Amino acid sequence: MFFWREIVELQKMGANVTLFSTRPPPAGLISHDWSDQAIQTTTYLVDFKALNAALALLRFPIAMVWADLRREPRAFFQDVLLSLPAARRLAKACKQQGIAHVHAHSARRAATICALAKVVWGLEYSLTLHGPVSDYGVGQGFKWRHAKFGTVITEKLRCELEQHLGPDMPHKMYLQPMGVDTDALKRNDAYEPPISGGPVRLFSCGRLNIVKGHQDLIDAVKLLRDQEVDAKLEIAGQDDDGGSGYRSVLQKKIDALALNEHVTLLGAIDADAVKQRLLEAHIFILASWHEPLGVAYMEAMSCAVPTIGTDAGGVTELITDGVDGVLVAPKNAPLLAEAIADLAADPERLQDLSRAGRKRVVEGFGSARGAQTLLDGIHDN
Repeated sequence: MFFWREIVELQKMGANVTLFSTRPPPAGLISHDWSDQAIQTTTYLVDFKALNAALALLRFPIAMVWADLRREPRAFFQDVLLSLPAARRLAKACKQQGIAHVHAHSARRAATICALAKVVWGLEYSLTLHGPVSDYGVGQGFKWRHAKFGTVITEKLRCELEQHLGPDMPHKMYLQPMGVDTDALKRNDAYEPPISGGPVRLFSCGRLNIVKGHQDLIDAVKLLRDQEVDAKLEIAGQDDDGGSGYRSVLQKKIDALALNEHVTLLGAIDADAVKQRLLEAHIFILASWHEPLGVAYMEAMSCAVPTIGTDAGGVTELITDGVDGVLVAPKNAPLLAEAIADLAADPERLQDLSRAGRKRVVEGFGSARGAQTLLDGIHDN
């Protein structure tokens, strides 16, 4: 979602944006009103044509990757072999269309493809780190060493990347936090806290994966209801398998705790539906075990929804505990339940967090910021 917002901002700034990806997304993840447009305008680089693979492998850059092959696990060699045909297709498409620079918004295979397109075919590229470098596979030195510039979404990640890469760190690095459209994500009516003794509407939004902590939030709802707090939770998002993966684990948990009338898994819903749920919510919560920064937090805060997050990863660069949101330790359902109950019982504090959260995102996390950072990096000689 935030990639698409950034693309829209780039186009507003006069950039001619061409989209490449490896493969189309699973059908279960396609939910936005712009999804079909994005798919139709994206060139997918993975194919199984023998000729393209053969021609790509003939250009295997043994001299350029020899040092990396010697120190990296075998998985790096496999990654290079799998990426070379896509790199050839990328370089060929860019040459035909007069594209001189590509940006990889992933330090995983997309970055491998771009680095190979650079060392073999001379295509300039840059890349972004969105999370711990250990999450993005092998060959990081190779991926970053050849980039014109790099960006990171938090200062914490910049320090971690520098320690990991050493001399392979690009000479030019920019801070490029993810952002949201604060003009679209806003409320027309004032935020209203829950009525004393009435239901407390909770909303969460994020990929259905164990690291997002949805299971901890479900446990917290059970604790709240046992304390006679009328908590109602909706969770928007889908697992990476389009609904057949971790979603079933969460649903079994909901069934086992007899929370079917109080916790609802919405699946993948479009941006308008997410906004509507945010505007209806009393509190937004994402209980991630680790979150590099958190676009979902930004969306909630932009809509002036009091927000609870975890003090894990780079979230503290977005939320200041007690000022524009509330932070709790991850993997701790009792603390989460306590934070929710305390807020639900304090309407004045909820109003303060509503206003402060909105102000924080408007001032520092608009989607235009990331777009401008990319253009500055590309044009900086």
